Amino acid sequence: MKVIGCVRPVDKLGRLVMPSDIRKALNITSGEDSIEFFLENDSVVIKKYRPCCVFCRSNEDLVEYKNQSVCLKCLEELKK
Repeated sequence: MKVIGCVRPVDKLGRLVMPSDIRKALNITSGEDSIEFFLENDSVVIKKYRPCCVFCRSNEDLVEYKNQSVCLKCLEELKK
């Protein structure tokens, strides 16, 4: 894990501000991109959200089906 030495307060509503250096490094654009949170032991992991197939987790050739992302390969398998 890369240490950047940055501490941010959490406000009364549970919000925090992500440092601009991190947003730039991950190419996160305000108002356009989303992030997702994971718990890993006693840590919170924050990642830039990238849609992926609900079956194989691929993020290539995705289509939307009933509000879920499915890749074309899995879609073909489902048709069989």
